[in-house]
Amino acid sequence: MAEPFYDEIEIEDMTYDATLQIYHYPCPCGDRFEISLADLRDGEDVGVCPSCSLMIRVVFEAEDLPKEKEEDKEEVVEGEQMEVAKEVAVAA
Repeated sequence: MAEPFYDEIEIEDMTYDATLQIYHYPCPCGDRFEISLADLRDGEDVGVCPSCSLMIRVVFEAEDLPKEKEEDKEEVVEGEQMEVAKEVAVAA
């Protein structure tokens, strides 16, 4: 069964918040649809409104997304290393 989408929105029509790394678009309820850059990079294309049940399909090309900064990659690696260290400590 196909998911009921309110609309299909081109990513170019959405607003990007570089600090939060989230794309957003106005929702008819007064809030806004949101989808994170990480979700887009993972192949997700559904933006949701946190205030109502509406969803949009985001139309985009992966190569058009903002490039990952080297420091963002380092933070992810450091975070993963910390999680592994915690798991090792718990297992010991």
